[in-house]
Order: sequence, then C-alpha cells, then structure tokens
Amino acid sequence: MCCPLVCFLICSGGGDGSLDRLLPSLSPGLSPRKRTTSQCKSEPPLLRTSKRTIYTAGRPPWYNEHGAQSKEAFVIGLCGGSASGKTTVARKIIEALDVPWVVLLSMDSFYKVLSPDQQTLAASNDYNFDHPDAFDFDLLTYTLRKLKLGKSVKIPVYDFTTHGRQKDWKTVYGASVIIFEGIMAFADKELLQLLDMKIFVDTDSDIRLVRRLRRDITERGRDIEGVIKQYNKFVKPAFEQYIEPTMRLADIVVPRGGGNMVAIDLIVQHVHSQLEEVREAALASAHQAQPLPQTLSVLESTPQVRGMHTIIRNKETSRDEFIFYSKRLMRLLIERALSFLPSQVPNTKLHCFNCSIITGVSILRAGETMEPALRAVCKDVRIGKILIQTNQDTGEPELHYLRLPKDISEDHVILMDCTVSTGAAAMMAVRVLLDHDVQEDKILLVSLLMAEMGVHSVAYAFPQVKIITTAVDKKVNDLFHIIPGIGNFGDRYFGTDAPPDWSDEDMDEPSY
Repeated sequence: MCCPLVCFLICSGGGDGSLDRLLPSLSPGLSPRKRTTSQCKSEPPLLRTSKRTIYTAGRPPWYNEHGAQSKEAFVIGLCGGSASGKTTVARKIIEALDVPWVVLLSMDSFYKVLSPDQQTLAASNDYNFDHPDAFDFDLLTYTLRKLKLGKSVKIPVYDFTTHGRQKDWKTVYGASVIIFEGIMAFADKELLQLLDMKIFVDTDSDIRLVRRLRRDITERGRDIEGVIKQYNKFVKPAFEQYIEPTMRLADIVVPRGGGNMVAIDLIVQHVHSQLEEVREAALASAHQAQPLPQTLSVLESTPQVRGMHTIIRNKETSRDEFIFYSKRLMRLLIERALSFLPSQVPNTKLHCFNCSIITGVSILRAGETMEPALRAVCKDVRIGKILIQTNQDTGEPELHYLRLPKDISEDHVILMDCTVSTGAAAMMAVRVLLDHDVQEDKILLVSLLMAEMGVHSVAYAFPQVKIITTAVDKKVNDLFHIIPGIGNFGDRYFGTDAPPDWSDEDMDEPSY
C-alpha cells in the first residue's frame, strides 16, 4: 500500500540499465484489450482554467543569438495504469503552473500503422494494443526531441475505429513545459533520457476497475461481464508485467491520482524552480548601448515624411486624417521594402520584381492595415496572417491563430506589423516562419514605427532578417509602449476604444 502522502523515489544505479529499448514481449497466453471507439486524444489548442485560458500551441518568444530557444523545454513524463487519472493529473498541473507555453502530448497518437494482417486481427479484437511493439517509439522519440528543442512538429491523429492514422496531422509548436502521458511512457530508454521529471500515477486497482466499468458501459456500450472479463484477461496482467515495474524509474509517485493536490502542488513548485524566466529586457539589455544594427533601414527623413509623422503622432488628429496619412506612409514603406528584393531587370535603373515569389504576412490586427499598400504594388501577392496578442497577466505574447499560404518556404516574405516595441511578437512571428522553412535572409520585417529595444531584440535573435521602418523611437515605458510613439495604432485606426495610456509627459518631440 502506498502511503497517503506523495512518495519520492530516487532511481538506483542501473535502474534503467536493465531495460532494453523496448520491454520484453507479452506472454503468449494474454488476450488483447478490446477497443470499440477512437481513443486518439487530439488535444485542443487551449485549456480553460478557473483563472485564465492557457494556450498550448506556441512557445516563448525569447531566443539567443542563433535564433534558438534560450533554454530547452522542461519535459514531464506521466506514466500509470489504464484509468489511473494521468490526463487529470496533467491538466491539474497545467492549471496550477499558470504559464501560457504548455504542450500536452498523448502516447495514444503514436500507435503504429497496422498491416493488412494486423487490421484483420484488430477487427476480431485479437490485436494487442497494449504491447510496447504497438507504439511507434521511433516517431515518438523524434517528435519529443524536436519539441524539447523548441521546434514545430507534426503529430499523427490515430483513429481506433479504422485502426489507422488520419490524413491530416496536427501541428504543434515547442513550449516551456511539455507534459507527455501514456501507459508506456517509461518503457523506452531513449524516451526516458528526454524526460526531466518522471511521475507515476499510482491509483488503487479497484478504483481503476470501477472507472473502466463506468466508462466502458456508459460511453462504449459494453456489458459488465465483457468489461470484467477483459480486465482480468488483459488489463490487469499487462499492468503487472509492463507498467507497474516502471514505477521504480519514477522521480515522484502520486497516490490517488488527480485528487492528490499536495503532490500536484509539490510538482508545480519544482517545475517553477526549474523554469528560467527570460524577459525581453534581458534579451536586449546587452545591446541597448550599441549602435543600431546594419540590418535596419530607416526611411529617409524628408519634409514629407516628417510632416506625416507629426500628424499621426498627434493624439488630437481625427481618425480620418490618421488613416489617410498612415496609408501614405505605408505605401512609401512597402515600396522601400520591395527595393531590397532581387531585381528582375538587371543592368537597368528600373527595379522590377516577380510578385509570384513574394508573400505578405500580417501580424494581426494592426499589421493587416498594411496589406492594401502591398497589394497596390503587387496586385496578386499572396497573404498570410498570424494573430499574436499580449497576455495581460504575464506581459508575454501568445500565438492564437496562424494561416500561411502553401509552399511559402520558397518565397520572400514581407512580415508586416505597424509598431514594434519590445520585438516579442515580431520574434515569435519570425520563428513561426522559420518553422515553415522560410529562409531567414528572405524575411523582411516592415513596421511604421519601432523602438530601439525592439530593433536590437529582433536583430540579435535573427541577424539575417532585414528590418525596414519609417522611424525609431528610443524609449519604451513600463507598459512596453513606445515613447513618444503613436498611441495604440489598432485602436486609432479601427476606431476602437483603448485605456488612456498617453500622458502629456510622454508626448515628447518625436525622434527620427
């Protein structure tokens, strides 16, 4: 019997050395578990908690000088018997962590594709889905390793009704914390090496049986005799042979599953102590005193440009005038950005370009206002959209929506955002483009107004990205708004209300 408190188990020397990559095969006399409905967990992109919504598709935007994550993700492995409450524990950990960058990865997505003979066995309930050989550990290890490095991955969606993978796979991005759960989560040596914390959910066998009875009878239409027969012939022996022995590999054993909040609180405290808080100031602070990077191009400060800036920076300017002069600046800015693209007419002063190799990507919502200026110059240009919004609790950006044209990897990409203060949203957008195989030196970040902090941050993380703007302001206030800036561009352009975050003290003379 496990004690009522959480038990901490320290792996003894040679604990996992006794394992082959896959655990031994099941005894021939054991029967397979019957599955009648799909158990594939295609996780939603968000988790709603009592306090906030936690987005599980995305990653922190902070990168080192090589454009890689400053620190690998912290991976938590959750193992336990069927119906032990692994998913419940995982969700409670996510809610208690209260961080936006979380990926929940289920082992159910990584069942192997069955051969025709295996399909026949599965149809007659004679295929063993709980044997280690039923899982694609090569794909699983490859996927988890990429996620740990902050890379995007494609996750298969397995359908137990057809015993095969669906055509469309799910795209998942790296995160600060990855929670990986499954009955065989500790069964592979290479997989174990990727886990920073190993948790075994230990629930009494009678409770697990009751849960299976309730689930299979109410959700799968089975009779009680069949469920008990299946449990005695397959589930219980499989747990004793393959799952329970891996408890010795766990760092933490959680008795009673999701109801043990003492254990969950201890886990959360440890994870918080391991996560490195990397903020935008830390990324750019070492570069603030340095000259602006050579990858930056600022529109020539002509009397016309200065005059238009004076108008749009004035908080008393009407919305109609603000839109009119913003559009004029956008047109000049887009034409300046396109001048950096390869010319299609060599040895002449006429600069022409092939719009078929150009894709515009706007960072919603303000970046969308620059699309007409791009289309005015490139009529048939393809447009993609990325929605990134700042979390008001953490001050960090979160990726909410993504739609990019197919075959974008071969294109020159004009990445559009009207203002860039810290550079966090811009860096996240650049990282998403790189995840879709766009070459870094083919990305042009275009913005009406930028803060020095944002310029340094983007150039530091992605030194090959070309940055084009009409002006660079020096200051960013405590709310990470550009000073003097132009206020909230989206609110002024679309006519939506915003909190009064301007003050007369902030409205210094603009710097160009």
